[in-house]
Amino acid sequence: MIIGIPKEIKNNENRVSLTPGGAKELVKAGHTVYVQHTAGENSGFTDEEYIEAGAMILPEIEDVYAIAEMIVKVKEPIEREYGLIKPDQVVFTYFHFASEKDLTFAMMKSGAICIAYETVEKKDRSLPLLIPMSEIAGRMSIQEGSRFLEKPQGGRGLLMSGVPGVKPAKVLIIGGGVVGYNAAMMAGGMGADVTITDISLPRLRYLSEILPMNVKTLYSSPHNIENELPSTDLVIGSILIPGAKAPHIITREMLKLLKKGSLMVDVAIDQGGCFETSKPTTHNDPVYVVDGIMHYCVANIPGAVPYSSTLALTNATFPYVMMLANKGWRKACKEDESLAMGLNIVKGKVSYLAVAETFGLGYSPVDM
Repeated sequence: MIIGIPKEIKNNENRVSLTPGGAKELVKAGHTVYVQHTAGENSGFTDEEYIEAGAMILPEIEDVYAIAEMIVKVKEPIEREYGLIKPDQVVFTYFHFASEKDLTFAMMKSGAICIAYETVEKKDRSLPLLIPMSEIAGRMSIQEGSRFLEKPQGGRGLLMSGVPGVKPAKVLIIGGGVVGYNAAMMAGGMGADVTITDISLPRLRYLSEILPMNVKTLYSSPHNIENELPSTDLVIGSILIPGAKAPHIITREMLKLLKKGSLMVDVAIDQGGCFETSKPTTHNDPVYVVDGIMHYCVANIPGAVPYSSTLALTNATFPYVMMLANKGWRKACKEDESLAMGLNIVKGKVSYLAVAETFGLGYSPVDM
């Protein structure tokens, strides 16, 4: 198979979808790999390393899309790329269709086979290609949250850990999944006063057993969250409904319960955001203020640490890339149910129910 690795062009997206090591394994298996010039540079991988691995370098993004049978990316195609995608071309990346109507319709029009990292799902309901980036995003939500609580960044001027005689910052984490757990682990390790919420009592029991003593668990309900907000300095939103738009857990009306200068970090912004007042931001301009409350809504948080993120992501995605290259998308998806769950749009038809329901589109099950 001919595999294309374009350079990511989303704002401050510094990751690359394939390492030179991955390219070497694909070439060894008899496949052809084309990498766009400097695609790996911001992740610490040079064109020379890809060439040594057996890949070939192409100068422009248009060249990569034109020759490849399968495009492997990190983030969803942006408008400039829509017209480059060809019928029957496999595109394997994070798509987050439910939050992007224009992207959804553009990919339907393209006639491509769109396989979304974020909906590849194992029988135990785990999301193997989302987990590594969720781990990084969860940890970075606290790292960035701590930074933007500083006064020069517009925050209240709080030290996350506090010091002897001064209370630490209070952190509320909404959602106890992978992002929430990693955020709680980081905030707890920094010495913050942490509360993590979820609607699953078994999950809360598990979290209470493994997280530090300064992390408390709370059942997630509007009443409980409203009670927590007045004393909270940093809110982390980490709600996930696989493939679907995130619900608004905190409304604009609820912002008045927070202290001025408090910070909300919406890690669910890729799926539309779990705060009513959220809108996507970039690493260039990460925060904005609504009713005195700072919002951090960067849509590609792990892109700020591309070396770590690229290695973590490709560790997870590479086996699936190899499977698709060796067997083709039809056979690979027939033989691997988890990969079949990644099929979101196939030749103009929506094959993931949550996406179809979000936009009122016809739904064509994968087995059709």
